[in-house]
Amino acid sequence: MVEDSMEVFLDYFSVVGDTFEACLAHLWLVLQRYVETNLVLNWEKCHFMVKEGIVHDHKVSKKWMEVDKGKIEVIEKIPPPISVKSVRSFLGHAGFYQRFIKDFSKIAHPLCKLLEKEVKFLFDDVCMVAFKCLKQKLVSTPVIISPDWSESF
Repeated sequence: MVEDSMEVFLDYFSVVGDTFEACLAHLWLVLQRYVETNLVLNWEKCHFMVKEGIVHDHKVSKKWMEVDKGKIEVIEKIPPPISVKSVRSFLGHAGFYQRFIKDFSKIAHPLCKLLEKEVKFLFDDVCMVAFKCLKQKLVSTPVIISPDWSESF
């Protein structure tokens, strides 16, 4: 079914079809497979026959795909870390996009040093510069920004 009637990304999937009837038929097959294999769906996360929605931080519709503006605002408003736990959390989220950020490990190095054992937590100016730099890179091209559809790809 993958690539024929459904798209899969990690633990999400979308059932697709050229017509409404085709979508229903494909959805029936997917749900039937779930029953046969004793898998369950979280119905709070299931959305059927929607015209638009949020998928992996992107607002997707029939004619358009754009980054969820709320995600950018959340990243922009993240306060500087105040503990090892908050540094680890921030780096975990930022690390998801590290392949898109040139010199990620060099930029994040001061923050990573705070995670070492038996190191006193001291969020100094060097850490602040690294934190602000990563935040800026997370909300700019090519990580989380809407494509310019008037430009060629």
